[in-house]
Amino acid sequence: MASSSDAAASTNERPEGPQVSERRGRVRLKRAAVMAVPATAIAAGLMIATAQGALGVQFAISGMPFVVTADKLEGEGFAQFGALDHMIENSPNEGDTGGQVLVVTSVVKKGELTSLCQSVDLGGIQLVLTAGGEGTPVSVKNLAIDSDEIKGDASFNDIEIGRDSSTFNMVDQQGPEGVYGQQAKKVTITDLYQHNYAATAAVFKLPDLHMRFDSDGCPR
Repeated sequence: MASSSDAAASTNERPEGPQVSERRGRVRLKRAAVMAVPATAIAAGLMIATAQGALGVQFAISGMPFVVTADKLEGEGFAQFGALDHMIENSPNEGDTGGQVLVVTSVVKKGELTSLCQSVDLGGIQLVLTAGGEGTPVSVKNLAIDSDEIKGDASFNDIEIGRDSSTFNMVDQQGPEGVYGQQAKKVTITDLYQHNYAATAAVFKLPDLHMRFDSDGCPR
């Protein structure tokens, strides 16, 4: 899978807000984006955060998106917040983006993915990676992935929506101050599809790894 804004794990503890048990919830989204956030509202907040240096981008993205699919993602400790990914100056892939891509950063503290597929279009040929399809799932720790599109059937346990991303306490990474975020103790997404620009992970174990070139990428 491939943040920019990134998966740098924060060890700074924040005081907890009201007890999670008071706001327990379960959300199910049928073949829809995992998080719907007005892009204009996020962009305005991110422009301020970036100017103040709140978004510590650790590497420049190539600007070439890649697709990730999985039959199932199961995670313990989950969070999402808005971010901006940056390309190198005068990147040949910037198009009309100005070298910046507005994304949603999804963080999984500990998780497993069944039947993972990742593909990137190299210009008429696809580089395809598959893993975790022979009975042993892919395992990740402190995974952060930047996406501009996410689809699947999702359910969350003990979810908090609209929380300031700088106060997350269910994952090891916090977002910038004043940015819309959500977090949950557990997440399950089936038929996962992501259109991504970057990803990082502290641990990424890929059993039954297979890489190949193919005319077709991962199925949408």
